[in-house]
Amino acid sequence: MPQNTDYKDTKSENQAISYKNRLNGWAIARVVADQQRVIVARFRKRSDADGYIQHLRQIVPDSSFEMFFDSQRKEAAI
Repeated sequence: MPQNTDYKDTKSENQAISYKNRLNGWAIARVVADQQRVIVARFRKRSDADGYIQHLRQIVPDSSFEMFFDSQRKEAAI
């Protein structure tokens, strides 16, 4: 069965996020001024996120990074 290559994925505010995007629950954020977070990367597995945050802390020792499970996103997951 051929794939539908004519499909255009349009994002709207009320559109549910795709299954693929929901898989990336673990996030690493850089803590900037006023305790705000800037997300650096997302991962499917916690072990992958652990390894990457260790790497970030080695190459950028002056910055503060934190890892968390991002279960609540702005988009609705249906």
